[in-house]
Amino acid sequence: MAKGECNCGAVRFEITSEIRDVYMCHCSICRRMTGGAGVPVVVVPNEDFRWLSGQDNIATWKKPDVDWQGWFCRTCGSPLPGDNDPARTYVPVGVLTEGAEALEVKHHIWVGSKAHWDMIGDAGTQHPEAFGTG
Repeated sequence: MAKGECNCGAVRFEITSEIRDVYMCHCSICRRMTGGAGVPVVVVPNEDFRWLSGQDNIATWKKPDVDWQGWFCRTCGSPLPGDNDPARTYVPVGVLTEGAEALEVKHHIWVGSKAHWDMIGDAGTQHPEAFGTG
């Protein structure tokens, strides 16, 4: 089991399945959303994800004309889990507080869009664009 929360603790969640593979997105949208090199996420089946508190504190923003949407805490701005597709939820690994000890970056996606200063230093497979997570 894994647990996570936003910076202010208003929003909390848990994951009941084992998590291991991290997908690191290097696209320009994710860079601007996080202010960093991108966003590392795990993808879990919806039935293995549960909000524990703070759902009323979740805000979302959809980028116009693009198939991209981000979820974040209204109070502290921390990125939060969101819809990956109809069957799965993506979880930003930076908000995990328990159960992340075995995580390993397996795939880097949208490497063709990464910032020039972003140096990939692990053995995760690099994909120029999107890569299926299922």
